[in-house]
Amino acid sequence: MDLSDLKIFSAVVREGGVTRAAEHLHRVQSNVTTRIQQLEDDIGVPLFIREGKRLHLSPAGQVLLDYADRLLALADEARNAVQDPRPRGIFRLGAMESTAAVRLPGPVSEYHRLYPEVELELRTGNPPTLSKAILAGELDAALVTLPIADALFEKVAVFEEEPVIVSAAGTLAIGQGRSKGKDKGKKEYFPRTIIAFEHGCPHRKRLEDWYALRDQMPERTIELGSYHAMLGCVAAGMGVALLPKSVLTTFPESKRLRVHRLPPGENRADTYLIWRKGAGSPKIQALRDVLGEYPAGKRTS
Repeated sequence: MDLSDLKIFSAVVREGGVTRAAEHLHRVQSNVTTRIQQLEDDIGVPLFIREGKRLHLSPAGQVLLDYADRLLALADEARNAVQDPRPRGIFRLGAMESTAAVRLPGPVSEYHRLYPEVELELRTGNPPTLSKAILAGELDAALVTLPIADALFEKVAVFEEEPVIVSAAGTLAIGQGRSKGKDKGKKEYFPRTIIAFEHGCPHRKRLEDWYALRDQMPERTIELGSYHAMLGCVAAGMGVALLPKSVLTTFPESKRLRVHRLPPGENRADTYLIWRKGAGSPKIQALRDVLGEYPAGKRTS
């Protein structure tokens, strides 16, 4: 059974016979008759009671007609939805924790206002996890940092972040020399404990790379699942963390932190909207437009 068979069956019923149905469908009568017979053979029951050249719906035909009308209407609805350029339906968006917390509330609110027919679902995670979810068909798009496989994804830069290292207030300047007495030389200060998300977090990797570039290695890593928990531990003097500077605006105890800005070349992290290559949609394009107009990605001093 396919939709074209159901369309022919419905036309025969609505037009009152094979002849008028053939005219309506621009088919020859023999083709319509053959398709009805094939449909009956496929279902295994007669759909019409035949009285000479006249056809009357059988009880089974009446049941099928109800389903045929619903299936054909649903097919038309699906066709219109696919061809409709307006954003609509479920939009499954992924984002890094920091992006979801700091950058998305404004744009998502605007997106809902402009496109009320879209039902947005948000999932947070690290870039590798979100990228795999897109390829698995679990997400439509995601907001992540590089690196991104250009062969698999399309991308557009949407936010510019300044990564900073934070420590407890009153600590020494990280990575800079300190004097240990009049007769002693200067020694660079590197905290031995870092606080970060699990492996796969781009900010954790950036902090580990920052240490490695200076021939250093932290002795201990504390893994936590939220930025506020990380910042609370940093403020308590348990270690240092690297995160986007914009996250600090959401932390009420920021006065208990010291911010260490990174040198040029290490102090920028772009966030990209990515989606599977060839799988763009009106919903993704609408989000691109909203993010492009929203001023959240501008660098703050």
